[in-house]
Amino acid sequence: MCKVLNISEAGYYKWLKRQSKPYKYDELLAKIRQIRADNPDYGAYRIYLDLKLHHDYKGSYYLILKLCKKHHLMLKKKRHPKGLTKADPAAQASENLIQQDFTASKPNQKWLGDITEIPTAEGKLYVAAILDCFDGTIVGLKMADHMKAQLCVDAFTSAAKKYQASGMIFHSDRGSQYTSNAYREVLASYGAVQSMSNTGKCFDNARMESFFATLKKETIYKVKTEMLSMATVKSMVFRFIEIYYNHKRIYTTNGGYPPLVKRSQYYREQLPKAI
Repeated sequence: MCKVLNISEAGYYKWLKRQSKPYKYDELLAKIRQIRADNPDYGAYRIYLDLKLHHDYKGSYYLILKLCKKHHLMLKKKRHPKGLTKADPAAQASENLIQQDFTASKPNQKWLGDITEIPTAEGKLYVAAILDCFDGTIVGLKMADHMKAQLCVDAFTSAAKKYQASGMIFHSDRGSQYTSNAYREVLASYGAVQSMSNTGKCFDNARMESFFATLKKETIYKVKTEMLSMATVKSMVFRFIEIYYNHKRIYTTNGGYPPLVKRSQYYREQLPKAI
């Protein structure tokens, strides 16, 4: 057989011996499969961070990527949501102060805001959210069956009160909700400085839009929300954000730590050290 296949007998017996040995990555692969089972929306990089944080993994990211590819554990690309808010051409827009720099050195320094819609059996549900650039925490969240300026005002007010925040840069698109007098008045009352994306530049608020894409890919697109009541969909959104996203979901720009975990670490580091 070896002569027919043009291989050496020694090579054949080496191959045969290897078949009886366990795969050297069996244990690691089992951990990867378990992480994916618990977090089906994790890609290779989040799996790598999870292994480092919770499983004392010391290897490289490229090994995890290789194993995910080889064993068909890569995520499939999903559709992306479209923009919702419409600019008011008659309103005076604010300058773009952040210029796609979505980093912050401390909490409540830069906030991003936007609105998205979700179909339900009782009509469209509109979700207004506010994201803190420091750690990715969704600090403000309000939902309603309308997309009036008051929805965005309520989201901002609830965030400012909850985190006792003021004086931040608040960035959004040029939607009429954010250029309204009501919104500008509430920003002024908290000493917030308004910043707005340039016309037709979706990347100017990319981090906020990325959050909504995550919300929809990991929750909304998995069920037929148009068959569910508005109250049920509200509950889904609330649980995803307040229970999972803010507290548990691995966040790559935080070194893997969930948003509120990084925030807690920041405040602990600010405490005076005991003498």
